[in-house]
Amino acid sequence: MGLQGYLALWCGAFGTFALVGYARSLAGVTRAQRAVRVTGRIERVREPRHGSSQHDGIPVVVSFQDPSTGQEFTVTNDGEHGERITAAWTGREIGVRYPRGRSHAYHFVGDLWAGRRGLGWPNFAIFLIYVGLVVFAAVDWAWPWALIGFGGPWTMSGVWYLPQNERAASRRIHGLTSRPPVQGRVIAVLTDTGTDEDGHTSTSHTPVISFTTHEGTAVTAYCTDGLPDPANSYGRKVTIHYTPEDPAVFTPNLAAEHRSRSLDTAFGVVALLLGVVAVVVGAMLL
Repeated sequence: MGLQGYLALWCGAFGTFALVGYARSLAGVTRAQRAVRVTGRIERVREPRHGSSQHDGIPVVVSFQDPSTGQEFTVTNDGEHGERITAAWTGREIGVRYPRGRSHAYHFVGDLWAGRRGLGWPNFAIFLIYVGLVVFAAVDWAWPWALIGFGGPWTMSGVWYLPQNERAASRRIHGLTSRPPVQGRVIAVLTDTGTDEDGHTSTSHTPVISFTTHEGTAVTAYCTDGLPDPANSYGRKVTIHYTPEDPAVFTPNLAAEHRSRSLDTAFGVVALLLGVVAVVVGAMLL
């Protein structure tokens, strides 16, 4: 079987998979579409135990209502129940998803409607078809086609990403500076130890801070960036800049936020230029 035959099998297999996935989505029968999605509310927040694992998330009690029966449920995030809760306060809304009729199999989600149409795998299959076509063009026609096939989508994604990222960074900085900072305190340092395949042991430390906003909201949250010497930060007082609309967006180091924004912009520009260069060089070498 020649290269064209393998390409036909590749495209046929993944094309069929994608078509079946899109058809199931149009019919509304994908697993994601059949799941129940409701908004829960955090009723209570407990402080994480100093020295415990950061994989557990902040202990909370959440209430939600099944829309089909009207039954109220009160649950916790103990064990494996979806995404970790890394920022919590009483009254915070949180997404809850579970199979229809199986509310006990609930999972917490940050974005309640992400992936609601179940198109992740079909879209990935289309991407694999495109990869196959680029490889075929590079081998059967000329290798510069690989540069064009890579650089074209890469450039388009960069053109979309740069302004989107810049607007998001501007909104974040504006939110963090729209109110005076508040005082917080490191109430726990979570410790996790792991061993890699070579037998080397590494330890990570995640500070947990508590602060009260000017609006009176008592927030408990993981602080993964911005604190020097996190391993020895237990009990330390910190200054917190936060976004009033969403106190989960905060920082103890505003200068680091500005540096991060500059680095993200520089990375985006370099990535965009790489795509443009790949297309130009590929076109010139044809």
